[in-house]
Amino acid sequence: MRQVSVLVAGGGPVGLTLARDLARRGIDVMLVERNATTTRHPKMDNTNVRSMEMFSLAGLEDRLRAVAVPEDSPFDVSWVTSMTGYEVKRFPIPSPQTARALFRERNDGSQPYSPAMRVSQAEIEPVLRTALDQEELSEVRFNLGIVDCAEDDEGVTATLRHSETGETEQVRCKYLAGCDGGGSTVRESLGIKLAGQFNIMPRFMTHFRTDDHEARALLQRWGRTWHYQSNHGTLIAQNDIDTWTLHSRYPANAVDGADPKELVARFVGKPIAMEVQVANPWSPHLATAERAVSKRCILAGDAAHQYIPTGGYGMNTGIADAYGAAWVIAAMLQGFGGPKLLAGYERERVPVWNYNCSAARRHNDLRVEAANIYVSKEAALEDDGPAGEQARAAMTAELERIGNAEAESLGIEMGYHYQFTSPLVCKEAGAIVPFDPEAYTPHTVPGGRLPSVYLEDGRAVYALLGRWFTLLAFGNADTSAMEQVAARRGIPLEVLRIKDDNARAVYAADMLLVRPDQHVAWRGSAIDAQSSDKVLAMATGW
Repeated sequence: MRQVSVLVAGGGPVGLTLARDLARRGIDVMLVERNATTTRHPKMDNTNVRSMEMFSLAGLEDRLRAVAVPEDSPFDVSWVTSMTGYEVKRFPIPSPQTARALFRERNDGSQPYSPAMRVSQAEIEPVLRTALDQEELSEVRFNLGIVDCAEDDEGVTATLRHSETGETEQVRCKYLAGCDGGGSTVRESLGIKLAGQFNIMPRFMTHFRTDDHEARALLQRWGRTWHYQSNHGTLIAQNDIDTWTLHSRYPANAVDGADPKELVARFVGKPIAMEVQVANPWSPHLATAERAVSKRCILAGDAAHQYIPTGGYGMNTGIADAYGAAWVIAAMLQGFGGPKLLAGYERERVPVWNYNCSAARRHNDLRVEAANIYVSKEAALEDDGPAGEQARAAMTAELERIGNAEAESLGIEMGYHYQFTSPLVCKEAGAIVPFDPEAYTPHTVPGGRLPSVYLEDGRAVYALLGRWFTLLAFGNADTSAMEQVAARRGIPLEVLRIKDDNARAVYAADMLLVRPDQHVAWRGSAIDAQSSDKVLAMATGW
């Protein structure tokens, strides 16, 4: 039987990311995917700031942005009556190019390290697969799906089937990562249930392109715009050139057997010259797994949580899962990670899954509210006279009240924390963790993400973090005790000494222990050998 340290089931963005990070941490890994190729389905269109921070530290940002929408393209969201009618309300959101300058200018810890990225999943999966193929410790096998798995105290035996020949084989691994999508075989084999709502608010997707100059001009009538929205659905600009995706909602905007070109014509306001590339109905879910781990298995991505795409929390939550799971598994296999790491992953990630599920629901409810207001004013919204002006002004006011939280919630993207749930971070008595879904407030309470700060010499602290644990130290802070304990325990630890008053004010401590996933494990002004041993034992799952 084939032996491998880690088997990753599922070759989507989450599985590819998890497998590559394992390989880069010195772990031999096999990834299997039942499909023949990476997806050509335009599933998502926004890689958020937290995902981009992690991709950047993994050396992938430049490669991913090379296939994304150009960096000078904005993230604007616009509500319209139709593309031949009126723009009712625009929510301007800076381009990555503009955002980068803003991050440096503010430099108070409230901004991300990397801007978000507009890109389709169909474009980033090949990049991630190529990056994984280049890792010496990885083996990638498409057309091979997992059909069963059985775990014991020592490892997992997985049965795999070739999608074309039907032939089966077995692989023995020490750990199995289930990243195999919504119908996860790994999750079902482990008897882990999904809880939530299923098949809610079905939609019809029309993915199309056009080379027609008049059609392109109409689809960019108010300039380059990420999303155009109306009561007829959401139109997503995939590349700001020639490709768009329209999501129409049942039952008001689509019926079974509807002509995709008619759905686009209804949204636009008239028929346009276009080529349909993909068209199909689909039904989103709002559900999360009741557990994240078992003896030797760990769930990540859609296998663990499935959301309505409002807010873009599906894949982005999964990328955080991937990097969180990879360092935990790698630390255990490297020998310095203890048995509590798996449980720590579960206690950290499941609350995030549940919160993001609720957030996606709230965002969708606001969309429904906006669509219902549209319908109530539909007869007058396109009117050229005073009645139309009055209806559009009222619609604008309603949209301003509703807001644009689904596209502008840095608190959700960066502010999630593990202070009250995780056994892997130091608890602080009476700790108050600031949290606002829409605005991120920087803090260094253990369990939270390390705020991003630029130093006086222009370098970003994030760019200086080590691959494993990093001990940030200010002034003359004595780090020798923690360095000695880390060496004795075999924990890879880098010390980053900083002389910068602004950074010290943001980080609010003389020393901070930062985990491989950029979350703070401990902070303090001084630490001795005994306390260092306790802190490092806790942070590594002992």
